[in-house]
Amino acid sequence: MIRILLADDQPLVRTGFKMILDAEPDMAVIGEAGDGADAVRQTRDLRPDIVVMDIRMPVCDGIAATAQIAAAGHARVLILTTFHVDEHVVNALRAGASGFLLKDVHADRLLEAIRVVHAGNAIVDPAVTRRLLDQFVHRLPAPGSHDGAAAAGQERLSRTTGREREVLALVAQGLSNAEIAAELVVTETTVKTHVHHLLTKLGARDRVQLVVLAYETGLAGQRPPS
Repeated sequence: MIRILLADDQPLVRTGFKMILDAEPDMAVIGEAGDGADAVRQTRDLRPDIVVMDIRMPVCDGIAATAQIAAAGHARVLILTTFHVDEHVVNALRAGASGFLLKDVHADRLLEAIRVVHAGNAIVDPAVTRRLLDQFVHRLPAPGSHDGAAAAGQERLSRTTGREREVLALVAQGLSNAEIAAELVVTETTVKTHVHHLLTKLGARDRVQLVVLAYETGLAGQRPPS
């Protein structure tokens, strides 16, 4: 049974999600929080497997709450948000979220995401990364930048091959392994191998952290050569 805590300041939203999740034989909503601080407290007390977290909440927002929950290791966090808070996406992922979906996601997609995150994997809605790329590419650090996280990221990227960086750029655009394979005209198994090497060489926990690194270094704004 996947134990879930819902964190959203809108009661009707929580009620809707609860009805969907409780209808599944392998899921149970064990708590609801109306703000980030309460989400942190309930996560500590109830020890859910997954926290489904909104970003914009009173008292303590979802990003700060995610950072506290991830640091304590009490649960994995799946973020749900709208495009109105695009500027917070990378911060939320950097804070330790294991997934990021849009709030108008179809019920089946939400259920799949919860199971993926519970299994120890990560999920980022392709629409989120593609929209971010469109809206924020002008804010990305220039490749070769020596400022802060970008400089550290560039040093880590130097450990990878050109093909691995091509794969990373496509991962950051939200493409699945199958889509990347089609883009690069290779097998899906080859893409999986490249992703595994990226995780190992870059010291990334999961695919989400690869997306963050790609944004920090400016690689997310690049297209692989044709």
